[in-house]
Amino acid sequence: MIQDIAPHKLDNAYYPDKTPKEDDCVIIYHQEKILVQFDENAQNIKFPKISDLAGTNKYIYLFSVDDNSYYLLVKDNPLSYVEEQDGFVYMSVRSLTSHPISSQLSAYAAFTAMHLAKWYESTVFCSKCGTNLVHSNRERAMACGRCGQVVYPRINPAVIVGVKNKDSILITRYKEGYRYDALVAGFVEIGETLEEAVAREVMEETGIAVKNIKYYKSQPWGIASDMLVGFFCEVDGKKTIKVDESELKFAKWVKRSDIKLQPSGYSLTGEMMKIFKEGNEPS
Repeated sequence: MIQDIAPHKLDNAYYPDKTPKEDDCVIIYHQEKILVQFDENAQNIKFPKISDLAGTNKYIYLFSVDDNSYYLLVKDNPLSYVEEQDGFVYMSVRSLTSHPISSQLSAYAAFTAMHLAKWYESTVFCSKCGTNLVHSNRERAMACGRCGQVVYPRINPAVIVGVKNKDSILITRYKEGYRYDALVAGFVEIGETLEEAVAREVMEETGIAVKNIKYYKSQPWGIASDMLVGFFCEVDGKKTIKVDESELKFAKWVKRSDIKLQPSGYSLTGEMMKIFKEGNEPS
């Protein structure tokens, strides 16, 4: 999955006083895209370095991977546009899920940076009193000096569900957006457990009741500010599918051998489909 970057290691601790170095990476984000450069084989991406940017700029420290630090370029106007230049182009971060880049580390850095970049972009004013927020000097947070409200990075919990019916699994296709086969998925609602979210989402989208809900794995999914939590479960009772046509193009039972895998191995959904296809899912 996208976060499996070992032996490399992410350090997401907050260091507000860290000073950028010439070879540190800069994330320049604009309208769901980041500025990158492809290598000579067009198979890997690189981010601008501090040394690539002229003038006196402001940066926010994001995180480090091993000895490489990543900073977000602070724009005086969030809507302003940094021009493409010197081989650097804007690329949709979402497209990295299907682009054949060789460095998973670069993709993971892009995903994680986008999560923080979108949060900083949308967290400017206090929602209680309207005052401009300032960076906390103690933790990754934005603070209001007037009313004292503290705002932390938003993380949306969502469940990914592999519903098993003996040698078949419930495969779906979203009505809009992502164009490949997937599993039942949805956001956790206020007041419910993860397991309750699993049962509710499967029932809402497909009309199927489930049992024996078992946790599989979790995954940070920065491009949507999500924390994905994967579960396998079994159909309980009737196997007739009733598709929620407002969300899905289709939902159907698919045998292991007939599963069409997603183009990359980055996502939790893709991994769950793959291990079921190979017969390696947890019992």
